[in-house]
Amino acid sequence: MKIIRDINDFNFDRKTAVTVGTFDGVHLGHRKIIDKINSVKTSKNYRSVLITFEPHPQIVLKNRGKDIKILTTLDEKLEIFRDLGIDITYVINFTKEFSETKAEEFYVNYLIKKIGMSDLILGYDHMFGKNREGNFDTLTELSKEYDFNIDKVEEYKPEGEHVSSTAIRHLLESGETIKAAALLGREYTLSGEVVEGKKLGRELGYPTANIKPDSEFKLIPAIGVYAVTAETDGTEYFGMMSIGKNPTVTDDESIKIEVNLFDFDREIYRSKIKIKFTEYIRDEKKFDSVNELKDQMANDKLKTEEIFSRLKIN
Repeated sequence: MKIIRDINDFNFDRKTAVTVGTFDGVHLGHRKIIDKINSVKTSKNYRSVLITFEPHPQIVLKNRGKDIKILTTLDEKLEIFRDLGIDITYVINFTKEFSETKAEEFYVNYLIKKIGMSDLILGYDHMFGKNREGNFDTLTELSKEYDFNIDKVEEYKPEGEHVSSTAIRHLLESGETIKAAALLGREYTLSGEVVEGKKLGRELGYPTANIKPDSEFKLIPAIGVYAVTAETDGTEYFGMMSIGKNPTVTDDESIKIEVNLFDFDREIYRSKIKIKFTEYIRDEKKFDSVNELKDQMANDKLKTEEIFSRLKIN
């Protein structure tokens, strides 16, 4: 997959199918749109161009508000787009100035005159441009004037369930990782750098890798303990993750993200690590003693091993 960040780097080609969106999470609804663009690409022998934005528009429009939480960083989205067979991803630097672009100006000056779009594939709720004026009525008029087809992908509702980035955020913030994975079409992931912690886990007999997420806007699932898989240095491990304040052993109110990897005994400070959330195990709790905490961690490990054993059998 080719990644383009400057519209002038495109080779004009009328045999082009295009889709446009933020695609946060690249969930099952988004995948229906990508399935459609791939179908058009195959049937007409076109190239597929997916246009997305970085940073997430809401981060810019809300002045980097702390309430903005993204499901996928740009790197995560690009990896998924590549796996799904997109030919070119055009990443637009989203700024306040760009947000003032009128829909017609964007579609005509970017997609039609620079890229060569002949087919436009969009989700059922697509709105674009200043004041979200770029609706399907606007695009229908443009399609007549500039000779391109529009494919509207209807809402995908598996078993009547509404699929949206907002719904998935709410599930993850409630610790419902299994339901979130069902809407994402994959386990939720969190990538970051392993940083040095206070080594409290090591003292308890469960050494942990402390993780600094790649993005300050990345959504961190609910506080608690999780069964996870972790990939580092090209190898995947089972493990259990704690997200919380560690109230039994510290008064520090900051949220820590720590993972104990099974059958692992290496220093990996400054290494990259990718976590996949498999299942929520329990809430965080302040125990009366360190020994009680150690007993609970032993139980957490047993439950995690049971979860992965069950999944392997199934």
